[in-house]
Amino acid sequence: MRFKLIIALVEDSHTNIVLDAARKAGATGSTVINQARGEGVEQAKTFFGLTLETQRDVVLLLVEEHLSRPILETIAKAGDFDERPGTGIAFQIDIEDAVGVSHQIQSLSQVVEEEL
Repeated sequence: MRFKLIIALVEDSHTNIVLDAARKAGATGSTVINQARGEGVEQAKTFFGLTLETQRDVVLLLVEEHLSRPILETIAKAGDFDERPGTGIAFQIDIEDAVGVSHQIQSLSQVVEEEL
């Protein structure tokens, strides 16, 4: 079984929405890293020298490759990534190898067979 890693940089107010959507789309687990910072095309606004920016969370999802694109599209929609600038981004990368995922493989085998 082959995996992809979906990395989503999400407004902290949307993290739970994105996680719920990913789970419904087939993700079997996640890791969230809190309090990340980032900057997009437009620089963060300042007020008397203080930066006004929202906190971000980094959401990591190790998913089976056949399920990765639908999950990616689902979390993009749930997080409003394309509707409003600065709400977040998500991308996926190939995973060469992984250990500690045998329980996920067992639960995903039937799902992937049905997809194919």
